[in-house]
Amino acid sequence: MWGVGTDRVSYINKADNKWTAVAKYEALADASKGSFPAIPDENFSIFSESSAVGMNASSMDSFLKNLFGKNYSDRLLNGIYSLVDKDNVLYANYNASIFAFALNDSNEPSKGIIKRYALEDAVTAIHGTNHQANTTISGLSMTYDGHIVITFSNGVAVIDRDLNASSAFFYPFGDDELVTNSLSIDENNGIYVASNTLMRKLVWTGTTLSDKSVDGAWSCPYTHSVVPPGGKRGNGTGTTPALMGFGNDPDKLVVITDGAKQMNLVAFWRDNIPTGSQRIAGQIPVTCGFSPLHEWIQTDSSVIVYGYGAFVANEVPEIISPDLEGQSLMLNLTLMGPAYPGPYGVERFQWNTSTHQWSSVWARSDVETDSVPIHSQSGNMALIGGYRSPYGWEVLGLDWDTGKTVHHTIFGDKNFGNIGFALMEYLKNGDLVCNSIVGPIRIHYKPHPRLKIENSVDPKTYFKVGDLLDYDYTVTNTGMWILQGL
Repeated sequence: MWGVGTDRVSYINKADNKWTAVAKYEALADASKGSFPAIPDENFSIFSESSAVGMNASSMDSFLKNLFGKNYSDRLLNGIYSLVDKDNVLYANYNASIFAFALNDSNEPSKGIIKRYALEDAVTAIHGTNHQANTTISGLSMTYDGHIVITFSNGVAVIDRDLNASSAFFYPFGDDELVTNSLSIDENNGIYVASNTLMRKLVWTGTTLSDKSVDGAWSCPYTHSVVPPGGKRGNGTGTTPALMGFGNDPDKLVVITDGAKQMNLVAFWRDNIPTGSQRIAGQIPVTCGFSPLHEWIQTDSSVIVYGYGAFVANEVPEIISPDLEGQSLMLNLTLMGPAYPGPYGVERFQWNTSTHQWSSVWARSDVETDSVPIHSQSGNMALIGGYRSPYGWEVLGLDWDTGKTVHHTIFGDKNFGNIGFALMEYLKNGDLVCNSIVGPIRIHYKPHPRLKIENSVDPKTYFKVGDLLDYDYTVTNTGMWILQGL
């Protein structure tokens, strides 16, 4: 598997329960021409084995600067967006550029990783020298006919897979718009992207990005307010659009949460609007079961969709310490939970294809949220990471139908358990892989008597690192912090 970190990319051998980096490429050091030098692996190990418990913003800032340099916070937004094509070429963003990495010898990965293609300074290469100030890359994906799609903070571009700038077609958004997340693409090359004010469907025709209704394109305003505290960018949606309904399913929707202070779950018709309806097919407030409601209920993670069910996590703490206001995202990620209050609250919804309405199925106000949630079909549950006393960093599995806790993996207080709003996945043998704050961790669940944490819950679902798990957070595999959204 490819490992993508904010410092480097690597190729990891995970066969036969191995977890070994057989090749790596110091992508950020190369892309920045040495402005961000490679960090010794020992520094990652020191950080991963330490804890944020008892620290504050000042002491953590000094600790991170000592390990990763004065500009450590500027390393974070590299390697966030990545994809792999049919030829096993990895595309990822580093230092405002996009690179295509490949194995030097596909039969012997240990011979190293090469940089096959590069789009240096992607903003200038595609927008020209008179582009908007502070334009950034906000997402990366691929069309069904094999073109790379780049989401910028001010528009969308399509480019050939060799990253030749002359092949790029750019569709600009309004000067007052801001895109902060990636995009989704359907099987007909419909491209769904949300700015802070508009939900759009563009269509890649094979030669151009069309916004014409005759091609199936559309745009629709949705509710937005002001920028929330706690690190979320922009005053609109924090979610990458999620597609709901496929094949012969009756309703084809695209789903986001909006920018209201107490966000709504919003569904748009992807294609034609049924008679008597409008582009917004339905919306419902997200409460997460809070009573009274928090001032802010917002997310920066995609809505998790399974069938016509949807799962949403709140990612704004009820109370944000003045110590963290105006601080870097990295400080917030390391300290929220073990040192300062973190965000809580999740809710599960269902779309009714007969009434074309949302309903709330269940909500949990006691679940701490520190990762992009995922759905497990085999386990019929939503899984999410976070920090709760007395367990420390953990992964909770919540029954998809009832919200009851049916799985609990406990990491404890060490930093390697901090998933940091990244992704989780389960391998075919049941091992858990987390793109944590120190790189991908592989968790192997040992088949011996389990630790019983609470009498009210089946002890078979509870696991504790150190007592019951083999784990490997080998930071040499990737590099610095991974922060990936869907």
